[in-house]
Amino acid sequence: MAATIEMNRPRVVIVLGPTGVGKSKLAIEWAEELGGEIISADSMQVYRYMDIGTAKPTLDDQKRVQHHLIDLVPPDQPFHAALYRTLGRKTIDQLYENKTPIWVVGGTGLYIKTLIQGLFASPKIDPQVRESLKQEAKEKGADALYERLKKVDPKTAFHLHPNDLFRIIRALEVFDSTGAPISFYREQHRFGEKPYLTLKVGLEINRDRLYRRIEERVDQMLEKGFLQEVERLMEMGYGPALKPMQSLGYKQMVQFLLKEIGWDEAVRQMKRDTRHYAKRQLTWFKADSEIHWWDESIDREEIFLEIKSFWRRGGERA
Repeated sequence: MAATIEMNRPRVVIVLGPTGVGKSKLAIEWAEELGGEIISADSMQVYRYMDIGTAKPTLDDQKRVQHHLIDLVPPDQPFHAALYRTLGRKTIDQLYENKTPIWVVGGTGLYIKTLIQGLFASPKIDPQVRESLKQEAKEKGADALYERLKKVDPKTAFHLHPNDLFRIIRALEVFDSTGAPISFYREQHRFGEKPYLTLKVGLEINRDRLYRRIEERVDQMLEKGFLQEVERLMEMGYGPALKPMQSLGYKQMVQFLLKEIGWDEAVRQMKRDTRHYAKRQLTWFKADSEIHWWDESIDREEIFLEIKSFWRRGGERA
């Protein structure tokens, strides 16, 4: 009976790793050869019109392999992990029903985690606490709230960027409303759902090589017209205050267009912040013991054979 239940769960290959490591390119090559469709696990690729700065798969890439969960909403429409989970699970169900191999590819750790392991039940929050924290942020700035979070919930603070005010407030409002840190509730839940059989393929390369790739990638984005993309977004009415417009790369291009910083400084900050982001991604993923890490520059054939074996164990659905 247990074996039957095991076989009836969808098999999902998850290709993850830091930005710039080459996840999308390799996943497309593997999916072309082994079959299947790709579900993007990137919190920025869900936004329409934001293509170059999010390294979204090109139209040619999408012709080679069908992609899902990209271009879902305009930049001024909120999007979050719970919605991603709903749409992602619906897509997995459809692909499984059609006996289509399923690939999840991306670097947004929270999206991957909620998709395959579920969300913890959110404790009840006092609305007045939330408003008080927002007012405190206006008066004292994000840094002050982040410093307080480090004292009351260091585990959560470690995984958050000091400027991620939305999630900082979210963590503090849980603590202020319940007296327990949000990390406590997450640990209690332990993301215990196991709806899929998964193979987690983590891609990594030497840190110096990764940083060189990141700098080259930024240069390539700029050559492809990243600045013009941001300029068009602003002309379409998507203002600098929107969360996606404050994201990696877009923030610096906006600041340059508003003459707040010069070109060289904008590029320097983009490269620096992307390196920092890659480091945070690795920290998140390294905490997951289920991930099998490979050096994509030397282990490609071994990874390919491992994936083939994983699909083969799924019988006719592989």
